[in-house]
Amino acid sequence: MTDLERALADIAEVRERLGHVQRFKGYSGIAAMTSGAFALVAGLLQALLVPGVHTIHQGHLYFALWFACCAASVLVNYGAIAHWYVNDATARDRWQTATVGLSILPALILGAMLSFALLRENLFAFLPGVWYGCYGVGLFASRTMVPRAVVPIAAAFLISGIVLFFVPPVIALGWWVLPLGFGAGQVAIGFWTMRERPARA
Repeated sequence: MTDLERALADIAEVRERLGHVQRFKGYSGIAAMTSGAFALVAGLLQALLVPGVHTIHQGHLYFALWFACCAASVLVNYGAIAHWYVNDATARDRWQTATVGLSILPALILGAMLSFALLRENLFAFLPGVWYGCYGVGLFASRTMVPRAVVPIAAAFLISGIVLFFVPPVIALGWWVLPLGFGAGQVAIGFWTMRERPARA
């Protein structure tokens, strides 16, 4: 091995160690999987209650169902972070909590405001694209503090959000669209979080 190769290997090792130090320990793999389960259940409920969105009433029902799912997921995930913050976090970890919160917050606020604006105009078909896209942006914003395997998932969310803006409404609003991403995606995020840090999952 040449001096250059050795130096590059040393730099890679340092970056890897710094990455692990930066990782936010407050994320809960179990909470992520639970929110994924919420999305799968919500998808089944949509299939039963509003499999197709053709009227304003159906659109409002669709929005209410997924808004409730989102609210439950936020409560579970942030509740897990709050529990960890109170019981296990060090001073440095508490600083990271503020950093993570600020990195994700703009995407959450933008997603919420766009959602209510689209709801007011009854433009329901654009909601899935907004939700996928904003969540993908939020994951990218906190990419240095999550397991490396989450980054491709963030890219998939962002790309899916863009695609959903241009597909027919019957596809964008299909009962399987949100469970496919937020169900399977959150379960995968929970898996990688638990795999990287099993003791704190």
